[in-house]
Amino acid sequence: MARNIDVQKINQTPIEMQRAEIVERKCIGHPDSIADGIAESVSRALSKAYLEEFGAVLHHNTDQGEVVAGESMPKFGGGKIIKPIYFLLTGRATKVYDGVTIPTDAIAVEAARKYLKETVQFLDLERDAIVDCRMGVGSSDLRDVFKAGGKNQVPRANDTSFGIGHAPFSDLESMILKVSEHIDGTVRPKHPIIGTDVKIMGYRQQDNITLTLCVPIIDRFCADIGEYNEAIAFINDDVAKFASAQTKRKVNVCVNTGDIAESGSVFLTVTGTSAEMGDDGSVGRGNRCNGLITPQRPMSMEATSGKNPINHIGKIYNLLSTQIAQKCVKEVSGIDDLYIRLLSQIGKPIDEPLVASAQYISNGTDDTKAMEKDISAIIDDSLANITDITEKVIRGELKTF
Repeated sequence: MARNIDVQKINQTPIEMQRAEIVERKCIGHPDSIADGIAESVSRALSKAYLEEFGAVLHHNTDQGEVVAGESMPKFGGGKIIKPIYFLLTGRATKVYDGVTIPTDAIAVEAARKYLKETVQFLDLERDAIVDCRMGVGSSDLRDVFKAGGKNQVPRANDTSFGIGHAPFSDLESMILKVSEHIDGTVRPKHPIIGTDVKIMGYRQQDNITLTLCVPIIDRFCADIGEYNEAIAFINDDVAKFASAQTKRKVNVCVNTGDIAESGSVFLTVTGTSAEMGDDGSVGRGNRCNGLITPQRPMSMEATSGKNPINHIGKIYNLLSTQIAQKCVKEVSGIDDLYIRLLSQIGKPIDEPLVASAQYISNGTDDTKAMEKDISAIIDDSLANITDITEKVIRGELKTF
């Protein structure tokens, strides 16, 4: 089949050569990230249950969840939650199929609680959390589109929408992802005083990088303001050392700049997330599927987490465009920046987008005609194997936030 693939060289300044750059990441305990994580966990759990019972994933979308903040009284040595955090699971799911009733709400609540247990370790799920499932049934037209592909056929798009991906990551983008992984994988396991609701804001001005971190401290591990200050100083020094090793640029790290230590106004928490005391969260309001918020790059506003992995363009095209961009810069030399955009039409096969657009900035060292041919071939092959995305999502191999 002849797909509409458009590859274009563009003339603009690559991100690494621009004077200023801003990049943000909301880590796993941020209320928006918690909402994303729950939504995706529920979708995966439903997909697996549908597969086990019927041999196919049935129509569902769980991308409308909310985290409504509770209230807490943190204090050095250990405080308490005085109003539970409310987790609302909404969206749509197939609840009856071929005469069989599926316990979708129970599956969703179980998946959400499991995710919270893994992510917000010090949240008492029995006392300090309310998980409320209000999922409905999908509209008939979307259910019909979902079924239109038939068995062993390419699914048909559930929406007229688009997905965007870019590569390669800039120095600052890569650094922020690595710092996040370092805190979650190396620092926190050894220092449980550090909560999961870390936010990293990066700013590069030419060759100077400033990382501003908001880091929650868990009160039960912190006896007084002196230990709090020691913990902040430790994370500041640790991140500065780690981040500096990732780049040749100069790195400055600032942690909890909003603290007013002398008056006791500090980021002290009971559970390690600001969702305990006034910070709400919504699916799709945080990181894009590449794990970052990048205001100087084109981005889709679609929430990736929670959308069904079969035919929902807001999920599939964002994940696929990111994979295509990464594969292109790995296999095609001469690219400074590459942007992939995939546009669907509702009801059309997902492997036949209305357009698959690639815009690249060349470093001028390679034959552009050969580059464009190679980029086009990678896009075409990726679309031909688009259902691989579905399988990876259900297995939990692809991150959505």
